[in-house]
Amino acid sequence: MAPAPGTTAGAPVRRLTVLYDAECALCTHVRDWLLRQPRLVPLELVPAASQEARRRFPGLDHGATLDEVTAVGDAGQVYRGAAAWVVVLWALRRYRRLAHRLSTPKGAWLARGAVLAAAKWRGGQRQWGGNGYRRADGWVYEPGLGWIYTGPGCDDGACATG
Repeated sequence: MAPAPGTTAGAPVRRLTVLYDAECALCTHVRDWLLRQPRLVPLELVPAASQEARRRFPGLDHGATLDEVTAVGDAGQVYRGAAAWVVVLWALRRYRRLAHRLSTPKGAWLARGAVLAAAKWRGGQRQWGGNGYRRADGWVYEPGLGWIYTGPGCDDGACATG
């Protein structure tokens, strides 16, 4: 569960910010799941490459955060990919024991496989048009309601459906 090279290795993690792709159905589902979990370490979930993410973490490659889940600790630790998933699980009350198992060499192999499977699924969604709701097209995700179209002509909420 080591942070990326060049970060503040060894500093305690007291808070984590998880950067997720707000345009990805799987990512928003996981975000919603994380928000429902009891935590041992506070988690903040911020859309990757958003203005908020860029303001908070100006030194990150924000394009890369859209491709690979990234978690940032309160002391500047940066975790990417499988390490990010492990540290996020470590922050959750019910999953800390699993996180410790996934931080072993054999566990890291399993965590990497899970992250690669999720990435493959996401890639397939893009390739086959499965990610049909895009903010650029006028769609907004509202937790509890799902995707809502707010494009031109919908200011009063009375959109024509086609």
